[in-house]
Amino acid sequence: MVYRGVSVATGKTLEVRIEQGQIHEVREIKPSKDLPYLSPGFFDLQINGHRGIDYSGEDLTPEKVLEVCRSVAKTGTTRHFATIITRPKERILANLRILTEARNRYSFVRASILGVHLEGPFISEEDGPRGAHNREFVRDPDIDEFEEWQEAAEGTVRLVTLAPERKGAIPFIQHLRKKGVVAAIGHTGASAEVIQEAIRSGASLSTHLGNGSHAQIPRLRNYIWEQLAADELYASFICDGFHLPPSVMKVFSRAKGIERIILVSDVAFLAGLKPGFYKWGHLDVELHPDGRITQVGTPFFAGAGHLLDRGIAQFVRHTDMSLSMAIRACTVNPARLTAIPESNFKLEGGTPAHLVLFDHREGDDTLRILKVVAEGEELDGTEKP
Repeated sequence: MVYRGVSVATGKTLEVRIEQGQIHEVREIKPSKDLPYLSPGFFDLQINGHRGIDYSGEDLTPEKVLEVCRSVAKTGTTRHFATIITRPKERILANLRILTEARNRYSFVRASILGVHLEGPFISEEDGPRGAHNREFVRDPDIDEFEEWQEAAEGTVRLVTLAPERKGAIPFIQHLRKKGVVAAIGHTGASAEVIQEAIRSGASLSTHLGNGSHAQIPRLRNYIWEQLAADELYASFICDGFHLPPSVMKVFSRAKGIERIILVSDVAFLAGLKPGFYKWGHLDVELHPDGRITQVGTPFFAGAGHLLDRGIAQFVRHTDMSLSMAIRACTVNPARLTAIPESNFKLEGGTPAHLVLFDHREGDDTLRILKVVAEGEELDGTEKP
């Protein structure tokens, strides 16, 4: 298979030849006005589910995991971390085993899910920082429980989001660092001093900075500014146009700098369904026609309804960052954070064949995805293992 497009990274017109699931050859060709943009497939550290399938749900199956991988890949996100949120211990373990079974059974899942992200249950119990997580299942960090996760996941838990103010959080962060797992600060109400202690202990990411927080905080000394100013921390942003106002996107991106920005979707299982009212665990939620997902009767979000095809466009539209920078923030940057070879997210010979061809014009709300190749397979409307 041969694909031609304008490289987002270099602006050069390229021809990419794919053989046996890998990029066989990349060569520069003469420019053409009709060619789309060409980039590596996007990498999202925070996929909760899609089109009615929830990675944290009680009805998850290996077949449903495959469905999620294929449905999100069609929007350009060809690789991701499957995200499980705050749940009872046995539910987390059961779903980790299901994800493991899916990866072992389906090569497409194995190529798509590069790891697991546990967002909770070791987060703040407070309203605001807790977000849409169920208070009943929030608990203190437990190293033994983490090791049970890793056994069930066959070592694929690669990211844990937790509140560093919880009892036992600091030694837990130190344990994660020793195990090569990313410790992320998120869903927290921690003081500046505790955040600094977490950073010294090995925390290296702020999960969806600005969200999962109190509605009102001290204007100058607070956990958002403290994380934003910490050069040691990467920061993930949900840039769907709803979670962060445009002015916040611009200020956050300028402060953190492109080397430390990671774009995530935080997409929820309701994304892709018809607008309406739904039940999500203990919550009554509304999926709005514009894709927002809110807790019924409140302005507070319950996950996101859009994927990175929108997030990339919104980030470019509302910040000083270029399209190539936005793509970097959801390819090379998350790979570097999670110690996955960066070369796997570049258009180079000998790397896995994950490509996106798309159109984008200044001011667009979303990318127009034209064609996606995932692990050498060109995706269409057919669901197949």
